[in-house]
Amino acid sequence: MAKKILVLAEVRDHSLRNVSFEAIAAGRQLAESGQVVVALLGEKIASLGTELLHYGADRVLVVEDEKLKNYSSDGYSQALLEIVNQENPEGIIIGHTALGKDLAPKIASKLNVGLISDVTSIEVEDDDVIFTRPIYSGKAFEKKKTLDDVVIITIRPNNIEALDKDGSRSGEIEKISANITDLRTIVQEVVRKASDGVDLSEAKVVVAGGRGVKSAEGFEPLKELASVLGGAVGASRGACDADYCDYSLQIGQTGKVVTPDLYIACGISGAIQHLAGMSNSKVIVAINKDPDANIFNVADYGIVGDLFEVVPLLTEEFKKIKAATS
Repeated sequence: MAKKILVLAEVRDHSLRNVSFEAIAAGRQLAESGQVVVALLGEKIASLGTELLHYGADRVLVVEDEKLKNYSSDGYSQALLEIVNQENPEGIIIGHTALGKDLAPKIASKLNVGLISDVTSIEVEDDDVIFTRPIYSGKAFEKKKTLDDVVIITIRPNNIEALDKDGSRSGEIEKISANITDLRTIVQEVVRKASDGVDLSEAKVVVAGGRGVKSAEGFEPLKELASVLGGAVGASRGACDADYCDYSLQIGQTGKVVTPDLYIACGISGAIQHLAGMSNSKVIVAINKDPDANIFNVADYGIVGDLFEVVPLLTEEFKKIKAATS
């Protein structure tokens, strides 16, 4: 049955995050032959609407307001709810990011419907839609469906593949106004601690370091390898607690959850809290001097050795491969 699905596009530094395109692909699954409408909120972001159409959106509704320059749950919820009331969608899809994890419960509460969070796959079976999500820190998965009239889900980045970009696609881009008032929180400035480069939560390749890197300087070889592979650098909580790097790089149960195509764990023992944040990576490579380290139990490939010897060798080999194929 054709449905109308509303997707929230997420913008960071005037660029669309990849999870926005993945959410559109999820929306196409839910809409079937229906319509995928994208809500684009922010300040001076209307020019991004065309790219959303190229990735599968049918219509883009743009709300530009200086109060939406930086995310706040009050501002974004008011703007999004106005679009919901205008469009009456059968489904709402938001990325399972810091923004989505804050905003989605508020929207669900206002609409008095349920929320299925951290969805990793969607299956359409006759008239039922089945959502799969991890539980128990990724050690098991559950399948859920909703009986509410409106389905609200958040999708985990890097799990639902975005549609191929089609530059010939066109559609309607409409600017609308929203009555944004009663802002209890005003963001004056955003100070980013994370390093420049690829977004850790959306990276296709992650090179992560643990206590085995021994110091902040020990992360330098990892950064070089990540740069060569076009990936991001992450860390275990142990490395963050030891002040080797900032907590914005932490991966694990109390940090970020990542699901890259390739995860290279360097000097990470494999504590259960860390595994909760990366065990669903498609390919895991572990580098550790201890052959009995728990990380090898989840790794697809294991290298027993000193990371300060192994990582530079890998970096040089990848440089040669890239040079030969370029």
